This record gives sequence, C-alpha cells and structure tokens, in this order.
Amino acid sequence: MPQYVAAIDSGTTSTRCMLFDHAGSVVASDQREHEQIFPRSGWVEHNPAEIWQRTEQVIRATLDKTGVNAADIAAIGVTNQRETTILWDRRTGEAVHNALVWQDTRTDRICKELEAAGHAETFYRKAGLPLATYFSGPKIRWLLDNIPGLRARAAAGDLLFGTVDSWLIWHLTGQHVTDPTNASRTMLMDLETLDWDDELLGILEIPRSLLPQIRPSSAPRFYGMTRSDGPFGGAFPVCGDLGDQQAATVGQNCFAPGEAKNTYGTGCFMLLNTGAEIVHSRNGLLTTVCYQFADAYPVYALEGSIAMAGATIQWLRDNLQLIQNAAESETIAQSVQDAGGCYLVPAFSGLYAPYWRSDARGVLVGLTRYINRAHIVRAALESICYQTREVLEAMNADSGVPLKALKVDGGATANNFLMQLQADILGTEVIRPRVAETTSLGAAYAAGLAVGYWENLDALRDNWQMDRRWQPQIDEARRESGFAGWKKAVARTLDWVEP
Repeated sequence: MPQYVAAIDSGTTSTRCMLFDHAGSVVASDQREHEQIFPRSGWVEHNPAEIWQRTEQVIRATLDKTGVNAADIAAIGVTNQRETTILWDRRTGEAVHNALVWQDTRTDRICKELEAAGHAETFYRKAGLPLATYFSGPKIRWLLDNIPGLRARAAAGDLLFGTVDSWLIWHLTGQHVTDPTNASRTMLMDLETLDWDDELLGILEIPRSLLPQIRPSSAPRFYGMTRSDGPFGGAFPVCGDLGDQQAATVGQNCFAPGEAKNTYGTGCFMLLNTGAEIVHSRNGLLTTVCYQFADAYPVYALEGSIAMAGATIQWLRDNLQLIQNAAESETIAQSVQDAGGCYLVPAFSGLYAPYWRSDARGVLVGLTRYINRAHIVRAALESICYQTREVLEAMNADSGVPLKALKVDGGATANNFLMQLQADILGTEVIRPRVAETTSLGAAYAAGLAVGYWENLDALRDNWQMDRRWQPQIDEARRESGFAGWKKAVARTLDWVEP
C-alpha cells in the first residue's frame, strides 16, 4: 500500500514539495525561492520558467531525501499563489510573457474603466468580487491589449491561460485544468454554475479558448498522470488542486460553517466557511469557493485578503536592511515596550480588504526623535495584526457571529511574539496547529481523499493537533487606543496616487 501523499506548494516567493504520511506528519520536504521582478513601481512579475524549474528541483530533492519509489506515492496535490496570471503557447509550452503577480497594480486603469462603464455590479453579483487589480481577468486583458501579437494568437487558439496551478499541472501531466477555488479568483467564473461565464468573458474581451477546464478540487477521476520523464520519474495521479488559502482552510479542518483560519504568508488571508450559502459581503470582503470535493456541492467562504504581511518583513530586510533575517524581527521588536507611537501601513500595492483602494500607498507616521530601529520593526509586526483585526471586524459584521478563537498557520506563525501581539490586538484567542504549513497539508488532503488514502473528513479531523495557544494580555482601553491610532494612519495612505 502507498505510504505517502505528495504536495507541491508554489507560493509567491518560493516553491516547496512536501511528503505527508497518514497521520498528516511531514516526512520530507524541500523549498527554493524564485526571483521577484519589479519592472516599474507597482508592477510585480515572476518568470514562469523559473517557477517550473524550482518545482522540478524541489520534487527531486524531496524524493532523494527519502528514497521514495513509485509504489510509495498514493497521489499528488497542487496548491498555488492565486490570481497570478500566465499565458503560454499551446504547442511549445513556453510562456509568452512573465507572470503578472497578484500584487501587480498595472490593471488599475482597466478596472476604473470597467467601473465607469457600469460593470461593477455584474462582477460582484456573478463572481463575488470587486473590480480590483488583484484578480486575473484584468491581467489577461492587459497582456492581450499591450503585448504585440498576443490578441491575434489568442483569437487563433494558439495560447493558453492559467494561474500557477494550471501552469504546473500542464507541465506535470499535459492537461489544461484548474479547480473552482482558483477559477473563482479570475473574475470570469459564475459562483453558482462553477463555469466560465460568457457575459464576464465578453466584458473583458477574453476568448473562452484560453481557459482551462474546471474540475473539482479533489478529483477522483484525476487531472492526469505525471509524465514518466518528469521529476517524479513515473506515472502518479495528480488529483488535488486548491488555491493556497483554500488549501490552508482544508489543512486547518475548517469544514463546518462558521469555522475560520488566518494564514500568514507573503500576504495575510482570513477565510470563513459559509457552507453551501453564497454570502455577498456588505463590508469589503470577497465571496469565493472554499472547496469542492469530488462531485459534491461546492462549499463557499468569505475572505479577507491583505497584500502585505510576511512581505513587509521581507521589505525591512531587503529594502531597508533593518534586519538580517525574518527571525531577527522577533528579538528586535521585543526589545521595546511598544512602537513608540509610530505606525507603518504597508499599502505598497494599495489597500486590499476591507478598503479596496488602489490609490493608497504605504506610510510610516508618528515619527519623533525617540523612534529607533526597534520601534519601526515592532510597528511592522503590529501592521500585520491591525490589518487582521480590520478583516475580522468585517467578517463578524457579515456573519453576525463574533469569532471566539482564530486558527493560524503559515511561516510567520513561528514568530511567537507576533502571535501574542495578534491575540492582544484582536482581543481573541489565537491557536496554532502542530503542522504550521497547512497550505501544503490541505493540498495533500485533497489528493488523498480523491484516491481513498484518507477515508473521509473525520479522518482528517483526527489528524489535527494543537501546538500552542495565546490569550490576550492587554486591557481593552490600550487595545482600542492602539487601534484608533492605526485607523488614523490608514487615512493618511488614501488618495496618494492621482487618477
């Protein structure tokens, strides 16, 4: 009997491969970064060929660490940075341009033109999304409109579009597919039918021939078998596919309506399971597909998306050189009692939930001569927590049920001081699972369920174990005073970019 399920997790800054056993424990893993490309202010790109190269490398390295052979792997799941947009040649498999990353803001004019034409309500009603630079549809439109020859090649059926999951699955199996969680982030899929919508395609002038087939997130009939000459070295079923935040929701076992998780990665993403109900937010959140297992009805979610979380710490390291590595931020931030009255609002790509303001830009305010490096580092950590509080308040307002505890995951949860700050700023208990990289685990669960490696959701719930919990340690007056200062700082970011 196969012993493991493999997960490929291609994120914004790196790609990893992880092997999990039946208990949901990590058996082996490997991770490698890829380049962040910034051609202009507000533009963010990745090299798709480099992402595939890193994927091949981490798969081979992970298998080499364990000596796994064909008989040992039951299934493969894929999870990915969502919204990031790739176009490639149908025949050669070569990308025709760098990937436009979810953080990229070059489609701002397209979004404003669509809004001025009165299309905002149509996208909100059908796709559950606001007109924002975040999503894939406007990015496809920008590539077709601005890269010479691409629109003609698309019309001729020579090009394919995919988010990173489709790009990787195409290279692994030769199949052009995606799942509803990724498709729901394109602005092109109807949330009710789980199919590409002709009206939305027409508004954005995108040919249907570009688009992958939408299959369930956990697909018993598989997306395809890996090529024998590929990095797995044999034919394995690829049968799980989830956008990274939905994968983390599955990895955290948030299977019941009302259960929520927050993932701290490059950005920060909170998802609340709303069950079979499509809940349209009144408070700046996104309506999205949470997962669809086999041929069951889809499960939906409300999501609060924050662009800058771990990326803010990366900015401290790479751009300002205030820290040497991410782990150092914990020690430095603890060396001061507070942020000294300063706030950092990292609106480097505008503000996402709950504001959706592409005109915003980052600010560092409240500076005095008292402020030093430690205060700025602490303000950076607090910015992650304050943004999460804004999303949680919107989620409480939409759901009508205040969240009593927040499950957390992602690389930044290794920072214990950050997690204590989060509990303090929220006034809510924060709980970290034993396997913090639940994004990869969720992809593995989707694949394993498809082939019967895990029998049902109860088997996954049995695997979940708590590592640590944090309780709020500050009083309500201090909490509210700090949040009021944050709101003033956010107001300073708005209307910075002129139309």
